This record gives sequence, C-alpha cells and structure tokens, in this order.
Amino acid sequence: MFGLETALSRAHDTSPGPDGITYNILRHLNTTSVSYLLLLFNRIWTEQKYPSHWHEAIVVPILKPGKDPSNPLHYRPIALTSCLRKTFERMVNARLVFELEKQGCFFPLQSGLRRGRSTFDNLLLLETQVRNSFVRRNNLVSIFFDIEKAYDRAWRYGILSTLFKFGFNGNLHIFLKNFLSYRTFRVRVGNFYSNNFIQAEGVH
Repeated sequence: MFGLETALSRAHDTSPGPDGITYNILRHLNTTSVSYLLLLFNRIWTEQKYPSHWHEAIVVPILKPGKDPSNPLHYRPIALTSCLRKTFERMVNARLVFELEKQGCFFPLQSGLRRGRSTFDNLLLLETQVRNSFVRRNNLVSIFFDIEKAYDRAWRYGILSTLFKFGFNGNLHIFLKNFLSYRTFRVRVGNFYSNNFIQAEGVH
C-alpha cells in the first residue's frame, strides 16, 4: 500500500490518457478503492495480463516557442497515456532503480534519473577538472553529446537484453516486455484525431 500511496503523491496533475482517468481522481479514492486498485496491480504483475488499452497513447503536438508553425519539426509531441498505467510504472520503476543501485549497475558518474543525484554534480566535477588543469598547466579534453530524440529512439530490445544480463528476469522481465511492446498512438489536433499508428521504437 505504501508504494502505491507514494507513487500517487509524487504524480503531477497532467492531462489524462485515453481512459479519461486523472491523477486527481486516483488521489481522492477512499481506502477500500485504493486496496482494490492495489489488488488489480498485483494481479497484473503475477498473472502477466497487461491491459491492452495501456498500450494506447494520444499524441498532442505542441509548437516550440518562436518556431514556424508550418514546419512539423517545430512541434514537440506530448504523449498522453493512462494515469493508472503511469502509477503502476512508477511503482515498478522505484523497485527496479532500488535493485540497480543495490547491485551497483549504474556507472559511478551517472547522475541523470538517480535519486539524490543531479547534473550539478557533474558540472561541479567538470569545473574542478578544468581548474586543476589550469593550475597544473595540463590539457583537458571534454566531449559533449546531445542525443536527438533519445527517448523516442531508444532500442527496446537492448534495454531488455541489458536488464536480463544484470539478472532481472521472471515477472519483471515479462512486465517490461509487455510494457514496451504493441504500442499505438493517435495524434490529436483540436478535436480531431488521426488513425492509429504503431510505435515501433522508443520508451514513451
């Protein structure tokens, strides 16, 4: 119960997915309803029956500030998915990250997506290295990468394969495979919806 309550308390009030259920609705459930929701999540986990509508997303294109609206590349796609799904994702992710941290699977200098870490840690480390190089009159080479559409182009098989190599199998591996597979989306512009498209790559 604690994991579910924590996941709901940390959720931001975003727009709902195709099912229309908002975080505000979930946070106002009574104790009995929350217990049934936890029972549902546990059955999904143990029986590996992933709800088919959790694979669906509504994509809303948002124009980037100061950009030409006639250019499709100037829009940022925002995927609206089920808040129920995202709540369960948050619970699974918390457990997964805990295990990855415990087993030392992260590179020591990685700060992104880690609790208690920040990109400021990396900036301070870089600044220290630069200052030390000045003092010692040494050369310092820094390489910066900006990976375009990293989430949209993430290699799903590679993610699953890496987790399997780390020893994550069983229900977790099956859940993540279901979570990443068979995804579809529709584009919404105003009150108009496109046909369904298959999302063959990415983790959104």
